[in-house]
Amino acid sequence: MECKCDDYEDANSGWWLGSNSIQMGAFSVVGYLLYRFSQTLPALIRWPIRLFCSLTGLSALWGWVSRLVGTLRVMQNFYKRLSQIWRFIKAILSKFTTEHINSEGSSQDGALGSKTNPASTLDLSRPGLRLILLGPTGGGRSSLTETLLGNSEPRAPVGPLMESTKRTTIVDGREITVIDTPDLMGLSLGNTKRAREALRSLQLVSPGPHAFLMVIRTPGTSMEVDQDAVEAIQAAMELYGEEVIRHIIPVLTHGDLLGRIGTVDRLLDVDAGHLRSAVSLCHQRPELVDNRPDCPPEAQNVLRRQLVGRVMEMKELQGHFVHELQRREDSLREVLLTDMASALARKLGHV
Repeated sequence: MECKCDDYEDANSGWWLGSNSIQMGAFSVVGYLLYRFSQTLPALIRWPIRLFCSLTGLSALWGWVSRLVGTLRVMQNFYKRLSQIWRFIKAILSKFTTEHINSEGSSQDGALGSKTNPASTLDLSRPGLRLILLGPTGGGRSSLTETLLGNSEPRAPVGPLMESTKRTTIVDGREITVIDTPDLMGLSLGNTKRAREALRSLQLVSPGPHAFLMVIRTPGTSMEVDQDAVEAIQAAMELYGEEVIRHIIPVLTHGDLLGRIGTVDRLLDVDAGHLRSAVSLCHQRPELVDNRPDCPPEAQNVLRRQLVGRVMEMKELQGHFVHELQRREDSLREVLLTDMASALARKLGHV
């Protein structure tokens, strides 16, 4: 009897595999779904559905589907293992490549002595800033220039600066042009040299600077006579014109020597009048900075961003400074362009 049932099931299986009827196929799919549904039913309800599946040959089909699903699961697990291995290898290669690039970049920066900040990348969508540093000798103008440029190691002293120098750096993706000037506030250069270097500093940041940083030693930080901020600002007005007052930001250096008087507000409270007068002239709150050569790089970065932020505010309010020399240059350039265009037109007319 058992053998006959097996033969009967094999016969039905053959009938299932050989049938091309669409109706029979749909009937078999319904039966298959019923078979899967029966797995969740009690035994007394499940046996009629199993009998139906056996009569239609779906039991054999289910065995084939089970083997296929098992094979797919094995392949899926194998793929997951390969993915894990590949991610592990990729992470190791990425770490090795990053360390190699960093070490190579550091060695190249050390060999070339780059003037820009190696940790920053230029963002062309962000407009640059142009600065001119002014101030009496001994105020810390050159050391502040090094801080703005991001140089942790100060340059060896080679004597007083004799001419305006242009250097650039990148701060937060923005190109910063810094002009360090010689002693334009004093008389050591002579009037002719002072005037020439003042105008030359403007040409180096054409079409004009966004701000003048008036670098002055903080009152009370030296055994010598304190530098007069008002006199320095008036000297700048004599050199660059009265309009320069709208672009001056006072910067007080050597703030680390103040001790307990370590804020601008306290300085203004104990001021004898010079600092308050300077503030009233340029209408700009002074910036108190620590420009020590051994100042930690993190503190230098904070100071750099702080000064750049002040210059950005001035740029948004005032634009860039335009000197009479630059206006004349623009006018002469237009006249020269018109003359050359007329001459060229006449030449083309004779050809």
